[in-house]
Amino acid sequence: MPIDYVHGYDDLEARRLQDQAGALTDLLHSDTRYAPGEEILEVGCGVGAQTVTLLRNSPKARFTCIDRSAASLEQARSAVERAGFADVRFLVADVFALPFPPASFNHVFLCFVLEHLSAPASALREIRTVLRPGGTLTVIEGDHGTACFHPDSSYARRAIACQVELQARAGGDAMIGRRLFPLLADAGFADVRVSPRLVYVDGSRPQLIDSFTRKTFTSMIEGVREAAVTSGLATADDFDRGAADLRRTASPDAVFCYTFFKAFARAD
Repeated sequence: MPIDYVHGYDDLEARRLQDQAGALTDLLHSDTRYAPGEEILEVGCGVGAQTVTLLRNSPKARFTCIDRSAASLEQARSAVERAGFADVRFLVADVFALPFPPASFNHVFLCFVLEHLSAPASALREIRTVLRPGGTLTVIEGDHGTACFHPDSSYARRAIACQVELQARAGGDAMIGRRLFPLLADAGFADVRVSPRLVYVDGSRPQLIDSFTRKTFTSMIEGVREAAVTSGLATADDFDRGAADLRRTASPDAVFCYTFFKAFARAD
């Protein structure tokens, strides 16, 4: 079932999502394209951080975008309009009870959605019902267990673990990327293919230092400080030291790595 979005819905999180989308456009979406006239469903579009890229890659496909947050949908609609796209349908909807007839779409796309669901397999089975025979599914998820960095820091790793634990307590899984293949196969999809997408950042990549290491990943971990301290997962001093050590990995002499997983599958 859906869970509370662990990162919150404030303006800072909306900006973090946009920063993340911009930093990862080529890595995650260079091979995501749909043919003119095809019907595409984006599940969990949020504030439209991925939607605009999808539209730019496939401007003549027909998109329907759903999310359970009406406020996020309004932000997505505004982002799409600012980008110059108009013919997009936005609906408040639940992935566990999709309001579409069977076999409505050629393709379904979801990015950073399954990690926030307590029953991702059930969601995938529901998605499969709205795909036409031979239609495809694209899923992108991260995996916090793949984060590594230099200089290493046990405090930074424990701060990351706080975010992973908080998401688990809410019913989600911040390390779901490694589970995509079995999840899709068990949900009845065919031809499942998963490709790891490594983000590697060092001093030769200043744009990624700012957009990914600093504004995407470190900002996300810093965002759970209050919850981590209040729940007793970390002391304020320990968490702050971990956050500082993560910020240190955004220095020109540091290195940060993280792996996303992109899965493709087909509905029989």
